Amino acid sequence: QVQLVESGGGLVQAGGSLRLSCAASGRTFSSYAMGWLRQGSGKEREFVAAISWSGGNAYYADSVKGRFTISRDNAKNTVYLQMNSLKPEDTAVYYCAATVYRPIATTRDRYNYWGQGTQVTVSS
Repeated sequence: QVQLVESGGGLVQAGGSLRLSCAASGRTFSSYAMGWLRQGSGKEREFVAAISWSGGNAYYADSVKGRFTISRDNAKNTVYLQMNSLKPEDTAVYYCAATVYRPIATTRDRYNYWGQGTQVTVSS
């Protein structure tokens, strides 16, 4: 089992940047593929980005491709989401999640563990 805690959310103007972090507990972090998903107000939770257990594979939703970068540091049990060129439509609660599915999961139903979420608000 793994516990996840996100940080780094906040308020930023359109065009700005934020870096989210997700710290994981447990000694088996490197065995999980990781992902970031988000949920806007009144919307379904949607996939944003995912990374394989080794960090060698990454996948992005079309809406964030070229602007967001997911990475991980297995020595620090941490996964990151660097968000650049933010848009108001990126406003959402961002969730970190872990999955045993290999190599990457792009749908919410394949994620086994979730963090509590961190709010990202992008003003126009």
